[in-house]
Amino acid sequence: MTDWRAMRTEPLSAQTVRDEAWKRIGPVRLDRVVPERDAQVLHHWLTHPASAFWQMTDLGLDEVLAYEQRLARSTDEHAWIGRVAGHPTFMVETYDPSRVLLKGVYRARAGDVGMHLLVAPPQRAPLHGLTDAVMAATLRFCFGTLRAQRVVVEPDVRNTAIAAKNAAAGFRVVREIELPGKRAALSVCTRESFAASRLGATTTHEDTR
Repeated sequence: MTDWRAMRTEPLSAQTVRDEAWKRIGPVRLDRVVPERDAQVLHHWLTHPASAFWQMTDLGLDEVLAYEQRLARSTDEHAWIGRVAGHPTFMVETYDPSRVLLKGVYRARAGDVGMHLLVAPPQRAPLHGLTDAVMAATLRFCFGTLRAQRVVVEPDVRNTAIAAKNAAAGFRVVREIELPGKRAALSVCTRESFAASRLGATTTHEDTR
């Protein structure tokens, strides 16, 4: 099994539907979460009312720090912080679905990578194209850096916003399942379905800085 904790990461291309959106957004990069450095900003994101579907809005800072430290020690789960134009903007969690969360619920295949995505609650007027760029960059990270063959997600069935974004990226709902605290829409995305999707079939813009 690949040790993702030791893996070097490189700047990613934020691929969006429009070139104009890319120019406003800037380069996207994912790096491993450093709990002692990142816990405060992640605590702000996770406890914001907009993040209610993460079921962590009541956690204190120490609890978020402990949670991130557990992920940092794990060989089956990993946390990544995403920066857009150098600013922390989103968090990605990846996991082995054969060993975490979906074990016994879903028959994972070799090369499956589970994924959770949290975009920071907006502090100003929403930036058009941001969530498209973040989702596209996250999937390229999973398929590229993490060498996933398929990406697996399990959003709450009530989360219609993420359902629409997943569909735009090529995810297909397999079935609904019961998970702790939610009824989830188990969904998968292959390399081919992402490449053919609205978010995957776009022009590449490399970070040359």
